[in-house]
Amino acid sequence: MNIFKHIRNKVVASVEELVAEGKLPHAVDTSRVVAEPPRDAAHGDAATNAAMVLASQVGMKPRDFAALLVERLKESDIIESIEIAGSGFVNMRLSKAFWYGRLKEILETGTTFGSSDIGDRRRINVEFVSANPTGPMHVGHGRGAVFGDALAELLKKAGYDVTREYYVNDAGSQVDVLARSAYLRYKEALGEDIGTIPEGLYPGDYLIPVGKALAEKDGDKWLGKPESEWLAYFRSYTTEAMLDMIRDDLAALGIKFDVFSSERKLVEAGKVSGVIDFLRSQGLIYEGVLAPPKGKLPDDWEPRPQTLFKATEFGDDVDRALKKSDGTYTYFASDMAYHLDKYQRGFTDMIDVWGADHGGYVKRMQAAIKALTGGKGRLDVKLCQMVNLMSNGEPVKMSKRAGTFVTLRDVIDEVGKDVMRFIMLTRKNDAHLDFDLEKVKEQSKDNPVFYVNYAHARACSVMRRAAELFNGEDLSDAALSKADLTLLSDEDEIALIRLLASLPRQIEAAAEAFEPHRIAYYLNDVASGFHGLWNKGRDNVQLRFLDEENKPLSMARLALVRGVMTVIASGLGVFGVTPAQEM
Repeated sequence: MNIFKHIRNKVVASVEELVAEGKLPHAVDTSRVVAEPPRDAAHGDAATNAAMVLASQVGMKPRDFAALLVERLKESDIIESIEIAGSGFVNMRLSKAFWYGRLKEILETGTTFGSSDIGDRRRINVEFVSANPTGPMHVGHGRGAVFGDALAELLKKAGYDVTREYYVNDAGSQVDVLARSAYLRYKEALGEDIGTIPEGLYPGDYLIPVGKALAEKDGDKWLGKPESEWLAYFRSYTTEAMLDMIRDDLAALGIKFDVFSSERKLVEAGKVSGVIDFLRSQGLIYEGVLAPPKGKLPDDWEPRPQTLFKATEFGDDVDRALKKSDGTYTYFASDMAYHLDKYQRGFTDMIDVWGADHGGYVKRMQAAIKALTGGKGRLDVKLCQMVNLMSNGEPVKMSKRAGTFVTLRDVIDEVGKDVMRFIMLTRKNDAHLDFDLEKVKEQSKDNPVFYVNYAHARACSVMRRAAELFNGEDLSDAALSKADLTLLSDEDEIALIRLLASLPRQIEAAAEAFEPHRIAYYLNDVASGFHGLWNKGRDNVQLRFLDEENKPLSMARLALVRGVMTVIASGLGVFGVTPAQEM
């Protein structure tokens, strides 16, 4: 249950009752009515703006409208106290019985607690990573991978029908460069001294195994042959080898895709030329000369006729080229065909996760979607900023395997999948992220992944101790949900239940904003609340979770402990992180 939606529904129902009873002159539009936490927790558990947005519709002052509403809401058994604040806001404090009911709900629901139906099974495509298949992924790819995967899982938990997709850029000049680089390693595997890798080719050691595999498979079949004979073969073989490596790295990060789409197959199927033909039929293509780019002097600009898309008619800053001067398609043309293909597969809603260096590409792609779908398709682009990889505050040296950067796999092997995933989600995707290989291993409050996992591990230790202390007692969630929860009377206990009960709202808000990092902040708050209770019990024996002489109270507190474990596990599930059982 999203408790604030529940409260809003009660407010709206009360307004409708006032209309039916003639206490309000006529029906009102309640679409702008909200219920949400007050800015200051001292003002209660929930506040509504109903009087502020409805009073004018019936010719009343907001406070007078609020007074009517308060009298009606007082009758609700879930409201302990209610008051008018300021010019007409209504603040409510909910009953302890209501909060006990929410803890019971958590125990009865399990780790599906927090799930929502706001997505209404609407199909949505989340495309992320989509790294060129030219080598191992770097740490920046890792951030996009984790963010995209967590966003997809968050949307799934919010009730959307989500497809995870990887777009393979296997039709550009970069895969020809890859093939030539692999050919060098092939010659090396056959005993030829290749010397220093020439400028413009990929120097990383990751192609050495590919060269050896080709030598073992084909022998000297390709030696001394012209490029025209071996290029296509080496391109296909090496691209697949790189994709296998990428899939393996992603699997190590706990990421699987539903769909891999190939740029080359789109081109071969005629979908790129089809897009251009369609745009031409709509009068959206012309032959023209683009103005010089901003920042370039006219002398640096070589004007040339190009096939241009009227992107400015759909919100872009300039029209965009679809063909290069040599007649080949631009990346933009291929991307248009790819996104149209997604739309034709039934995805009206699309999310692309890109690196921050692609920020200038957003407007043109959104313009393309509008043009190709008649405004029916929607594209949201989420940009991921760079990751600063450090060790004790110093930049980490480049990977020998990659040659030019630190590989994603190196970092996974160093800190583990769960740590990497959690840390990548502790900042908003468009904010820079400092990732210190040593700091993320620290066992301190300043390390968020440790702090949250430690809360879960602590809770597990309480449950293990309870099993020893109350040997034979049923400590299942089903049994604990029947405990006398009214024995939870300490204000910090109630505050923690309130926090646990807010997970459904957190999930919905994060999903609507496409911001999974909000769940990391929330889990940190849950961990803080639980650690606070733990420390309180350490100082005051009357507040400890387990009291051998008072089993009913212990059972009630164990219900709260299990609630904490369930909510942490549910939140970490969005991140693809396994909660720690002990630390």
